[in-house]
Amino acid sequence: MNARVLLPAALLAAALGAPARAAPSPQAERETEQLIQALARSGCRFERNGSWYDAAQAQQHLRKKLAYLRKRGLADTAELFIERAGSESSFSGRPYQVQCGRAAATTSAAWLQAKLVQLRAARP
Repeated sequence: MNARVLLPAALLAAALGAPARAAPSPQAERETEQLIQALARSGCRFERNGSWYDAAQAQQHLRKKLAYLRKRGLADTAELFIERAGSESSFSGRPYQVQCGRAAATTSAAWLQAKLVQLRAARP
């Protein structure tokens, strides 16, 4: 086959949603789920695009973003979930914030990374 045939075939495959990556590993699935649950149970507030939300609303939002990314093979590790779903608004580009109790707000990326370190340290 010549290049004129191969390039359109490759573009068609990409347009039809050919998977870009393999499915996340069981460990990545577990860690991502644990991060989302940790936020939901935290009682912390979650800020996105200038508005504060409770932990349950934050969990719901992050699950939607994760589902979107997973369909496209773009969040197959906990680190990619944090980077691509849990760090900033896809709409505005503004970083998400997490505030727990009276403590100063911190970026959600830092909060989620710290949780991931804790989860991994606690793993037998």
